[in-house]
Parts: sequence; structure tokens; C-alpha cells
Amino acid sequence: MTQNMSKDERQKEIKEQLMINPFLSDKQLAENYHFSIQTIRLDRLEMGIPEMRERIIQVAKNNQTIDKVKSLKKDEIIGELIDIDLGKNGIAMLRTTKQMVFGRTGIVRSHYIFSLADSLAISIIDAEIALTGLVRLRYKKPVYSGQTLIAKARVARRKNNKYLVSIHVNVNREEVFTAKLIVFSMDKKNKGKEK
Repeated sequence: MTQNMSKDERQKEIKEQLMINPFLSDKQLAENYHFSIQTIRLDRLEMGIPEMRERIIQVAKNNQTIDKVKSLKKDEIIGELIDIDLGKNGIAMLRTTKQMVFGRTGIVRSHYIFSLADSLAISIIDAEIALTGLVRLRYKKPVYSGQTLIAKARVARRKNNKYLVSIHVNVNREEVFTAKLIVFSMDKKNKGKEK
């Protein structure tokens, strides 16, 4: 993003980014959009968006997202669920750490990225038991320690107990991973429909 954006465009972008990741600081937004921290702060205040610390508290109080999930327990979900609409879509994030990387390159191990995508795909299925059956995936760019992964999942199609889930994972709005997963609902009401 450049400083050629109008104020309205900039504020719209800031609002969208904070909806996706409410944990972005003014400094991170300023770096992403090449504006001063003061400009970002003024935009945020003008739009009535609280500072990061208050947003985190609001998310903690208001976010009952995890309670909606039927197919996984809280400690089985990789990353943090931000939003979920069962049977339709969801958003999750994962802050990467030094413990997740290869020592020689500093690149995040691929299984962490896949685990974020897979647990999000299973989480959005409206079923007590859901299992991943088939995956087609693509790693597009390396991810490094300290970067925050934002995963978006959408049920693209459903047929009986089979769900085709499309996942896109981004770092700073740049796509680093995509996948299509076939997830099977194994609920008793679907027994006999499984093939």
C-alpha cells in the first residue's frame, strides 16, 4: 500500500484488516500502509476503533466462537479461532514462534501451517465427528518466525456427508498457502450415506 491512498480508502482498509486480525498494532498497520503511527492512530480514533489492548479484551469477552465448534475440543484447535459460521466459513490465526522453525533456515515447518488449515476446516463442519479424507494443497511462500498466519476457510460444496472446504492462509495480506480439503462428517445420522 502506498501513501497515494485517499483517507477513505485507507480507513476502509484499516477497518477490514482489524476485522480479520483485531490484534494488529498501530505500528504494524503503519508499516503495512507506509503511513505514520500517528496517522493510523487518528484514523482509528476517528472510526471509533479502540486501541489493540482494548480490542483483545473485547475479543476475549465477546468471542464465544470456540463454544460453537462441535467436532474438536478447545485444546485440539491449532491457532486461535477468530470467527466461525458452522457449515459455512471461519477465520483463525496463528502467531509463529522460534520453536516452529527449522534451525538452519528460520522457515516455519510446513506441518504447523497445514495443522492450522486442517483444524479450521474440521472446526467449521456442523457435525460431532469430522475427519479429513483427502487434501490438495500448495505452499506458495516461506513463512518465518514471528509472522502471523491468518487462515480463512469456506465450505465450497456439500454432498451428503462430504464437505469440500477451501482454505487460504495469508501473512500480511500475501497468500502463503492454499488447500482444498474433503472433510467427512461421521455423525450417526450420516451412517449409511458414507461412501
